[in-house]
Amino acid sequence: MSKVAQSERKHIAFVGLRNVGKSSLMNKFVGQDLVIVSDSPGTTTDPVRKAMELLPFGPVVLIDTAGIDDVGELGEKRIGKTVKVISEADFVILVLDSQNTLSQKEKNLIEEIKFLELPFLAVINKCELGINYDLVEELDSMNIKFESVSCLNNEGIHELKENVVKNLPADDELPLVGDLLKQHDVIVLVVPIDLGAPKGRLIMPQVQTIRESLDVDSIVVVAKDKELRSALNKLAEPPKLVVTDSQAIMRVAADVPDEIPLTTFSILMARYKGDLGEYVRGIKRIGELNNGDKVLVAEACSHHVQEDDIGKIKIPRWLRLHTKKDLLIDVVNGHDYPENLSDYKLIVHCGGCMLTRKMMQQRIKQAKYIGVPIVNYGVAISYMHGAIPRAIEPFGEAISVWNSLK
Repeated sequence: MSKVAQSERKHIAFVGLRNVGKSSLMNKFVGQDLVIVSDSPGTTTDPVRKAMELLPFGPVVLIDTAGIDDVGELGEKRIGKTVKVISEADFVILVLDSQNTLSQKEKNLIEEIKFLELPFLAVINKCELGINYDLVEELDSMNIKFESVSCLNNEGIHELKENVVKNLPADDELPLVGDLLKQHDVIVLVVPIDLGAPKGRLIMPQVQTIRESLDVDSIVVVAKDKELRSALNKLAEPPKLVVTDSQAIMRVAADVPDEIPLTTFSILMARYKGDLGEYVRGIKRIGELNNGDKVLVAEACSHHVQEDDIGKIKIPRWLRLHTKKDLLIDVVNGHDYPENLSDYKLIVHCGGCMLTRKMMQQRIKQAKYIGVPIVNYGVAISYMHGAIPRAIEPFGEAISVWNSLK
C-alpha cells in the first residue's frame, strides 16, 4: 500500500451555516481549489472529502459539508448527511461569519458537538471586514476557543493549521497485533488465495498485520492454507501466534497444535476498531434466533458480488444451517446504516477495515442504544464453525466475556 487509507486517517469536518466560507476555508487549508466556491448559498451539497498530510501531525481527511441551515426537502437530506459526518468526525472546525452573532442553529450545533464530546475549534471567517464584538463575547462566555481568519488575504490560515494540530485527539486505538508479540517472535499468517482474494495484492488487515509485526521486530511467515503444515514443520520452534482468514479457520485449526495460539484477521480487526467483548456477547443471540427473525448483515465497503460472496451468500447460508431456522436476512453495503435497525434481532458486521475506529464505534453504540446485539464476521464465523473459544483465547477480556455467557 503506497498511501495511508482514509480509514486510518483522522477526519476533520468543516461545518456551519451556508455562505460562511466553509469551502473557501477548506481550499485554503488544503492549499488548492478543491471545492467549488460561490456567493450563492448552498453551493456545497454532498460532503466533499480530501486526504492530505497535515504536518507535523500526519495523514488526515478534510470534509466540507452542506450548511446546517439548508432549506427545502433536499436541504433537509443534506443537513442529515452533515449531521452524520459530524457524529463520525474526529475533530470539528465550526466556521462563523465575522459580521454576525451566533444564530440559534449555530448554538444548537455547538450543543450537539459538546454532547458528542468532540474536540472542536470555532473559526471566525471574513475577518478582513472586521469582527462583531458581540460574537467574540458570546464565544468567550461559552468558553469556546476560536481563531480569526481571512480567506481573502490568507490571514490566520497558518496559525489555524498549527492550532488544529495541537488540538487533534491522539490515537487511542489498541494495537492490531503488536502487543501480542515481541522481538524475534515468529508469527505465521495464513492467507488463502481464492475467488475472494484481490488479484495481485493482499487485503488491508493482512498488510496491517505484517507491518505491525515488523514494527516490533517480529519474524513474519506468510503461507497459503494448503502450505501451512509444511511451513510449521520447517520452523525450528513453534510460532508465537498463527493468524488466518476466518473462512479457513477450521482447516487451519486442524493443522495448528492446540498449544499454539490461533486467531483470525477479522477478530484482530474486531479488537482494533470495534469492541471484541461486545461482539462475543452477540454470539448468544445467534442461538436464540427463531423462524421469521430478521438479521442484518452489514458491510462497510461496496464491491462486485462474486459467486460465493462472504456477506451476501456465505454468512446467510451458515446462519441458516447453524440455527436451522427460516431467517429473514438483509444485506447492506456502504457507509450508511439502515434507519430501521430496531427491526432486527441481530447485526452481523464486517471487520470495518474501510471505516475509522470512530465510525465503527458509532455503529456499535447505535446497536447497543436500541438493544440489538452485534457480532462481527470473524467472531460469528468462528463460532458457527466451532472455533470459539479457541480463536479468542489470545485475548483475556474476550475469554472472560465468553465464560460469563456459559
